[in-house]
Amino acid sequence: MNKPITIADFSQHLFWDVDLDGFDFNQHKNFFIQRVLEYGKMKDWKLIKEFYGMEAIKKAALNARSLDAVTLSFVSTIFQIDKTEFRCYKHRQLFPNLWNS
Repeated sequence: MNKPITIADFSQHLFWDVDLDGFDFNQHKNFFIQRVLEYGKMKDWKLIKEFYGMEAIKKAALNARSLDAVTLSFVSTIFQIDKTEFRCYKHRQLFPNLWNS
């Protein structure tokens, strides 16, 4: 019998700035998935796959307002979706960062 997944199962560095006492996995699903995608370890990736499923992760990644380039490449490859389909890619094209170009 598998034990239920809790916030304590994830890497502590992911949520250093979040009050975990009232944290709700479902209410903050997109924030949670994005944080794990960008800063999580492979153990954290496996946990969100088990908890939310690939379809929910795909939806959250497609609608994320910002993802770093490495994470965007990762989810683009995993889901076999062109980078141009992601909201964060379109947003980056609309507002180019002139200082780091």
